[in-house]
Amino acid sequence: MHEELVERRRWISEEHFLHALNFCMLLPGPEAQQLATYIGWRLHGTRGGVVAGGLFVLPSAVILWVLSYAYVTYGGLPVATSLLGGLKLAVLAIVAAAAVRIGRKVIKSAAMAALAVVAFVAIYFGEVPFPLLIIGAGLVGYFGVHWQPHNFTVLKSKVPVGVEDISIMKPARTERGDGSWRGSVRTAVIGGLLWGLPLLAVGLCFGWKHTLFAQGVFFSKAAVVTFGGAYAVLPYVAQQAVEHYGWLAPGQMLDGLGLAETTPGPLIMVLQFVGFVGAWQHPQGVPPIIAATLGAMLTTWVTFVPCFLWIFLGAPHVDRLYGNERLTAALSAMTAAVVGVIASLALHFGMEVLRPAHLPLDWLGLMLVVLGFVGLAHWKWGVVPVIAAGVVCGLARHYSGW
Repeated sequence: MHEELVERRRWISEEHFLHALNFCMLLPGPEAQQLATYIGWRLHGTRGGVVAGGLFVLPSAVILWVLSYAYVTYGGLPVATSLLGGLKLAVLAIVAAAAVRIGRKVIKSAAMAALAVVAFVAIYFGEVPFPLLIIGAGLVGYFGVHWQPHNFTVLKSKVPVGVEDISIMKPARTERGDGSWRGSVRTAVIGGLLWGLPLLAVGLCFGWKHTLFAQGVFFSKAAVVTFGGAYAVLPYVAQQAVEHYGWLAPGQMLDGLGLAETTPGPLIMVLQFVGFVGAWQHPQGVPPIIAATLGAMLTTWVTFVPCFLWIFLGAPHVDRLYGNERLTAALSAMTAAVVGVIASLALHFGMEVLRPAHLPLDWLGLMLVVLGFVGLAHWKWGVVPVIAAGVVCGLARHYSGW
């Protein structure tokens, strides 16, 4: 998005892009889809936000439904198991590289590095709730910039000379909304109805104790309490879906993450996989394919509709926050904490993939992960080639017996 919208098309400046990204990081839910919605809203109002945010999700939703069906139908075959094993190695390298990539952008001082380390220790060893961790990091940045501005100041890139920042060009006020109380209440009511009515319909049709209704309630809650994007929400969802609800077996979450990585669109689409597989395995009197399809649709709906609501409620006020040093420092500190959370996710997944059930360490798998990580982090390999290589390695190990 940065390369296409900032560098090539010049639809938005570097500073506005980073500011919008930090704003979306503050919101619960997937920041990539929210950023697309915000940019669409900024350029073409509400209709632009709906089109940009909706089409950001739709292709991956269709593709992941097909992959999820193939997974539950053929995933138990030995060759499919080996293929998924190779895919997991690629995903592990991608998650680790993501921590490095984000860290390079935000960790520019000892204070930011300390926040990342503290977040890693707190969430991996102390099991500190993620929302509490993010709020604490934000407070550290908000007050810390007053005492040590050099440790919390965020460097901003300048717009190239001669490049017009067309993001300053704003659609009509009536289309964008003026941020008034009346407009905000209207937006909240419409968004709340769109969010809640499908969940109400599922409860009335299938019962309030049905898997589908439980999924709708859980992922609605996740849409409110999870901050920092897909990598940050995954530990929380994996714990609840596997240990609390029992929708997925151990290891299936990582399979879903691997499949989600192969689709276009936001990685948070892995939640659709959870909804599909969870309903398929617990249909409760409904044909599995019907239950799984409804589970996937409902999970995707309650995950992304709140994103539109947050953007349309908050976007009219973003420009008022632009240049606010304390807020920028708070958001940057939160991003630094997310780096530690992603690192903890990489370690958690690494233990599952490379040493499952306390078996001997998979040294060959470890070497392949390190190779993929170095390629992504230092040699600028693309995600798609790494995923393809992981699949090939998985199949090669299956047929060679490694």
